Amino acid sequence: MATSPLGTYKTKLIFTGCWLVWSIVQVVILQNWELSWKVAIIDAVVSNALLAAACVLVSNNMRYYRPRKGRYIYLLILCVAISGLWVWVVKYTLYELLDESENYLPFLQVSMPIRFTIALLATGCMALISELWYAQEDQKETEQRNVAVSQLAKDAELYKLRQQLQPHFLFNSLNSISALVVSRPEQARKMIQQLSDFLRGTLKREENQWITLEEELQHLELYLEIEKVRFGHRLHTALEHDAAASTHRIPHMLLQPVVENAIKFGLYDTTEQVTISISTTVTPAFLQVIVKNPFDPATSSPKQGTGFGLNSVQRRLYLLFARNDLLTTAAEGNLFTTIVKIPHI
Repeated sequence: MATSPLGTYKTKLIFTGCWLVWSIVQVVILQNWELSWKVAIIDAVVSNALLAAACVLVSNNMRYYRPRKGRYIYLLILCVAISGLWVWVVKYTLYELLDESENYLPFLQVSMPIRFTIALLATGCMALISELWYAQEDQKETEQRNVAVSQLAKDAELYKLRQQLQPHFLFNSLNSISALVVSRPEQARKMIQQLSDFLRGTLKREENQWITLEEELQHLELYLEIEKVRFGHRLHTALEHDAAASTHRIPHMLLQPVVENAIKFGLYDTTEQVTISISTTVTPAFLQVIVKNPFDPATSSPKQGTGFGLNSVQRRLYLLFARNDLLTTAAEGNLFTTIVKIPHI
């Protein structure tokens, strides 16, 4: 529920200051009508205290009921009713307090229309201020809810993307283990142990969406060890790691799909030894990771065959940074390059 415009300390001070100033002005005006200081002060204090209470009543009433757009006539009716009630209470109270003053009671009777007009203006201004205040508060709450809903949807999609990566990798690894069980059982057992370590590390980091580059590279090395068992001597990796980049934070499991894509297009169509190079550099705006793999232009089409891996990386980067230019690919000759840029956070 929106807070009242009189709910903050600053607005209370402003409201109290306006009340005091108007009370002093009223005392001066009543003095000009040849009323005594005592009568003028009592009149100003009583009438303005009750007027302040009427304004608070209007504001609090609008906290629970506000007319729909285009039906502000109800605000006018409310202000007229409260102003009329205020005039009656002021007249009765001042009559009881100052009935001994002979020249005051005729003045009180004559001043009632003016008092009613002042009360209507004061309550009307308070009603308009309250309407604007509550409308602004409602808009803020709506925006906050929309941001929260959007964040929940984004987090859900990011979680779904991370969860999809694990079965994708697990399926490939289990196929490789199945192929090694008969022909190379020792390597199959080694690969099972490495896969176990890899999945254990993944589960430990599941709740931590952001990790350091050093932690991500350590996790990536587990993945590469599994792939080296799978491909044997054919797979080599070259890592050029900028030491200054070690502490930079990146999304968890962001690099594995990129490297997996490089292995796919580098090794699937050849029986020769292939080197996948991974380098990291730091620029003023980004942490930049460059992955390069050779490919055979005659048998591979990396531009059309990025598949789920790179698409998931690009989608995650967009959800996190609202940018579509953080993942780029290029094929030159027989070398395919993938560049991932992570803005500094």
